[in-house]
Formats: sequence, C-alpha cells, structure tokens
Amino acid sequence: MSPDEGRPRGSWSQRGTAFGIWYLRTVTFLNFLSAVWVSFGNDIRRHNSAEFFTPYLLTAGFASAAFSLFLSVTLRRRKRAAWILNLVLSGLLALLFGFGMVVAPEFRGHVQNWVSLGLTVLFAAALVAGRREFSAKGDRTNPKLAAAVAAGGLLMASLLAALLVTVTNTAAGSSAFAQRWRYGLMRLVSLAADDRAFPEIATPNWVNVAINVLSTLLLVAVLWAAFRSVRSTEAITADDDERLRALLARHGDRDSLGYFALRRDKSVVFSPSGKAAVTYRVVGGVSLASGDPLGDPEAWPGAIEGWLAEAREHGWAPAVMGAGEEGGTIYARHGLDALELGDEAIVDTAEFTLGGRAMRTVRQAYHRIERAGYTVRIRRHEDIPGPEMDRLLRLADDWRDGETERGFSMALGRLGDPGDGRCVMLECTGADGELRALLSFVPWGEKGLSLDLMRRDRNSENGLMEFMVLELIQRAKEVEITQLSLNFAMFRSVFERGSRLGAGPVLRLWRSLLSFFSRWWQIESLYRANAKYRPIWEPRYMLFEKSTDLLRIGIAAGRAEGFLEAPGLPKWLNRTHLEKVR
Repeated sequence: MSPDEGRPRGSWSQRGTAFGIWYLRTVTFLNFLSAVWVSFGNDIRRHNSAEFFTPYLLTAGFASAAFSLFLSVTLRRRKRAAWILNLVLSGLLALLFGFGMVVAPEFRGHVQNWVSLGLTVLFAAALVAGRREFSAKGDRTNPKLAAAVAAGGLLMASLLAALLVTVTNTAAGSSAFAQRWRYGLMRLVSLAADDRAFPEIATPNWVNVAINVLSTLLLVAVLWAAFRSVRSTEAITADDDERLRALLARHGDRDSLGYFALRRDKSVVFSPSGKAAVTYRVVGGVSLASGDPLGDPEAWPGAIEGWLAEAREHGWAPAVMGAGEEGGTIYARHGLDALELGDEAIVDTAEFTLGGRAMRTVRQAYHRIERAGYTVRIRRHEDIPGPEMDRLLRLADDWRDGETERGFSMALGRLGDPGDGRCVMLECTGADGELRALLSFVPWGEKGLSLDLMRRDRNSENGLMEFMVLELIQRAKEVEITQLSLNFAMFRSVFERGSRLGAGPVLRLWRSLLSFFSRWWQIESLYRANAKYRPIWEPRYMLFEKSTDLLRIGIAAGRAEGFLEAPGLPKWLNRTHLEKVR
C-alpha cells in the first residue's frame, strides 16, 4: 500500500519531505563546489569560525559533502533513523543559533545569520511536517555495527595517518610517535586542524589531503553501517514451497517463468486470501521480483500490495524483472512504471517445421550434427536413477563457464533436486558414446517447458544446443508438451527494426551500440540464436517505482543474474578441477 494513500496529493507532509530532501541536495552541491573552488571554500570556513553562521550542514569539503549526500539519499528512501538524526542535529543547531543571537549582539547585526537561522529552522520544521512519510526501518544490528566500524576504522585510519606523517615529516628536530599520531587523528576529525599546535611536524599538502580522504571514507563506512537496510526477510520455507507448488498446479500455465519462483534464495509474500503470491529477492537494497505473480489473477493485487508495503517498510526499492503483459499491467496499476526489456521466444511444437526455404540453414546444421553420430535422450528427472543423476551433476558443474551459477529470473539455480522430478533432461551423446551436452527444462503448466540450463563440453561440435532443441521440438509427444519457452532476447525489437530499410538514425545508433556491447555480453547472439526457430515473441518488461533508482536496480539485477561478481581464480586453477586431473 502506498504511504501516500489516504492523504491528498501535495499534502503538507509530502511538501515537507520534498523540501528536506532538496535542501540536503542543494547543500551537497555547495559543499562539493566549495571543496574544488578554493576561495568559495575559504569564505565558508571563515563564516563558520568567525561571527557568521551558515545553514545546517553547509561546510566546506568532500567529507561534509559526502555526509549531506548520504543523508539526502537516506531521507529519499524514507529512513526513520535518518529523519531522527537530521531532526536532532538541525534542532540543536537552531537552538544554538538562537541562543547566540540572544546573548551576542554582534551576531544579530548580520543578515546572513538571520538567513542561516531561518533556513535551519525551516528545515527542522519541514521534517516535523513530513514525519509520517518516514517509516522505513533499518537493521536492528546497525547501531552496534556502526559503533564497531567507527572505533575500528578510526584506530586503523589514525595509525595509517601517523605512518604517512612519519614518512613525510620535513620539520627540523624529532617528534614523538604519540604526537604524530595525535596530528593524524586531528586531521581525521577536522578538515582545518590548527598546525601551530604541532611545531615539530611539517608535511606536504598532499598528505593532509590524503588524510582528509581517509576521513571521508571512514565517514561513509560508518554511515553505511548505521543506515543499511534489512538484508532480507526469511527465505522460502518448506510450507511456503508447498503452497507455491499448489498455486502452480492450478495456475502454472499462465506464465512460463512461474516455476522459477521456487528458487531457494527468494522470499515470498502471499495475498490475504492465499490465492496469489509474489516471490522476490533483496539485493543491494532492491526488492527484486521476477515474472508475473503466481496464482489467481483476481488475487494478484493483494499480493502486490503486500510486497510493496514490505519494501517500503524496510526502505527497499521495488522492482520487477521479466514481467509479462498481463502481470506488468497489474503492477503498473500499483504505481510502477514499465520499461520493455526484450522478448521471450515461444515455440509452438505442433506448428513448427524444418521444411521450407526459410529453415534451410537450420535444417542443414541439424543434419550435419545428425550425420556426425550424435543422439539425444529425453527423460524426466524423476526417471533418472540416482547414480546417473550424480554423474550428470558432476559434468554440468565441470562444463559451467566460471564459478558462479548464473541466472535469476529465468533460472532455477539448482539441478537434480528431488522436488523437481517433473523437470526434463536432454542428454546429447557423441558417436563415441561419450556425453557431450546437457539441457534441462522446468515445467510450464501441464503442457509446456521453459529452458533452465544449457551445458556442453567445450571440445564438442558447434551446434549441439540447436540440435538438442530441435530434437525436443520434434519429439515433443514423448514428454507430452505443446509449447516451449527458450531464451530471453534482450532488446530484440531494436535488432529487428534497426536492420530494416528506412530505420531512423536514432534506432540505427542504438542498434550499433548494442552490437558493440554484444562483444562482452550475449545480447545480439541470443536474439540470433532464438530467431532461427521462428518463434512467437512475447514481450517482457522491467517495472520500477522511481526512475532515479534505475541504475541501482540495474546493478542489483546484474548481481542477481550473476553477471556482476568479484573476479575469481581461473577454472584450470579450481581445486575440484585439479583433483580430477590428478
């Protein structure tokens, strides 16, 4: 449910919230500007130390800019802790300004001081007016973690600062380590430390800048620890899994991605009636759902409202990857914007044919693999004996490209689980009797399959995957299916329309850009691989609440899909691989 529900648009609560956020954004800009514009920064420092006041958080330097930027971001995410901190700090500062104006007549003679007092009071009043907007909770362990990060980080940063001072000190005479450590500590906590207190220390300007950068990094780390969102809720339990499978049994044919809702790294929110559910995973503060909601479409709104309410309660950015036309429409009615990501390739097995001029290239490739002696075996997972399944799992792991199991919205993330007995396995064997490739499909209702996993021996023939898919299409009656969902083709329409005669310059430029990035990511190649089956293209959408969260959502989706990861050891150095070689 939206936090604005029940209040008129443009209410005092919303206006106060907007003013507070934009005030901090403006202060952030001025703080960054003062850090790079020396004379402007010196004026601000002079005003803060002389008989002038500056408004709340307006100080010179990168650390103060990072602080105000962080607070503006956390306020925009409706963090309750950020609201309390800003209200306390601005309220105390306003009281201090007011006390100074009363007891010191010289302060009352400057218009700037009255403006600073007015802006600070206005900011605090805006927060009070918008108090109902800030309901997002942080993790309960945040205070302890922030204290630990502050204490440990300050100790490490001060010792590193003392080491820099020791190495670069050019002053005559010697200074005790305690004095150098104190100098570094004062530089960490103050951007304008008084060097006259340390006559035996003289360092280059870059050292002071480096210490100030350490201070900024430490501040950001403490703030992150203090305001981080709850990582996630409980993962899907055995009872949840049973309820989700019951929904799939009744409504599983509605969405080809429905079975992927059973991933073990997801959480679930059911509608009040229990007839629908939204599954999601929290990544980097983004509540990432995928596909359409499960269950009865009439109950979808209840599940979506519960999911959105939970996201706002914890300050997560809600987003959906790969929603279909029907699901995307319902999500959009709940305040989310839609962006077309691409198209899913659907093959109707009854209508498919290898005949005709348009399929000539595919037909020739199929017969080439067939003449080479390759054969395909098709079985349900439940029909594969345990020892055979263990061998397939070992081969699939060995053939995996990298150490990370990729996929989220269109991948199950596991293979050979006893609960997935209705999944279908394709095994491709060469003329020598050796297994060369595997394909695994998950159920799509009673009469469909969705591609889950593709693995092949690197030394095998090219075209094995296409050969296996064509075998499954032509032998669909063996597993009693009528429709097949293949890979998702991102930005498919751009490649298709951009290559046509008369395509505009913007569309051609966009197509060229995507082709360039296809050198590293399989964007165009996935489209080409799917297009050869002449499928039905079903559009898929990404849905989001705020356009300013798109970069954050994109990073979260990349992490969830396994495309953004820390570099690891090459596969030939992997311990498991070395053990097999030995």
